[in-house]
Amino acid sequence: MQARAHPQQWTKIAVNRNNTGQMSEIKTLPQVPGPIGVFDSGYGGLTIYNAIKRLMPQYDYLYIGDNARAPYGTRSFDVVYDFTLQAVKFLFESGCHLVILACNTASAKALRNIQQLDLPNMDPARRVLGIIRPTVECVGNVTKSRHVGVLATEGTIKSMSYPLEIKKLFPDIEVVGKACPMWASLVEANEHLTPGADYFVKRDIDALLSRDPQIDTIILGCTHYPLLLDRVKQFVPQGVTVLTQGEAVAQSLQDYLARHSEIGAKCTKGGNTMFYTTESVTKFKEQASRFLNYQVQAGKITLV
Repeated sequence: MQARAHPQQWTKIAVNRNNTGQMSEIKTLPQVPGPIGVFDSGYGGLTIYNAIKRLMPQYDYLYIGDNARAPYGTRSFDVVYDFTLQAVKFLFESGCHLVILACNTASAKALRNIQQLDLPNMDPARRVLGIIRPTVECVGNVTKSRHVGVLATEGTIKSMSYPLEIKKLFPDIEVVGKACPMWASLVEANEHLTPGADYFVKRDIDALLSRDPQIDTIILGCTHYPLLLDRVKQFVPQGVTVLTQGEAVAQSLQDYLARHSEIGAKCTKGGNTMFYTTESVTKFKEQASRFLNYQVQAGKITLV
């Protein structure tokens, strides 16, 4: 996979790293084609990567998990923005022209600032995309009652990102969100298939539906939650559709690349993936095998 370029094919940029409007030191970005970057604060983004890879196996990918500083869900907007920008910088400097924030919290708390404040100074031709908008785009064709529920982390629910995005596209849809503080922890602890997990899943679904019994569509708004999908389906009433993010994001990305050939031309096609973590490589490999159902090789990095 091509992650670095000849010095003559690099361009100088200025990066705002501290959210003060003051530019940091000059950096350079390679201009030759490179992999598609995928970033998550934890391990759940692997479900997004996996769906994208299944649909578009021909591309090269560079995946970063900021596992040492996860979870992002309880962190402030400023901290999530700073951490996410560090990851985007790393991916750009590694040759990526397109980066997917495969993290709901980063998409909710950092995406807009990066797109509006940083990309113009870093490289206006590069792109950073989130996963919330692609997820909600399909909701209008699914719900019949026009009542939708969202199960997600506390940070994503508090950000109101899903109600805001849904209302932009479908003003007639009513949205109710419920934070599920235990779900991601259960997955990462490999306890998601236990009776204890069933208790928390049922409790949170019941709480959501008690707030709006007309809900006929539920969005799993956290990338960990697909590993709980079978459990969720056990406890939702008949007629309620459960939407996961991976397939929606993958299809949206495929459509995006078809519509923006200038971006697709900058994404290399070798069918390779490189994985990096900011924490223990051994732990990352163990967790990744659970999310992907196969073994991976990974390296360790530090984001600054």
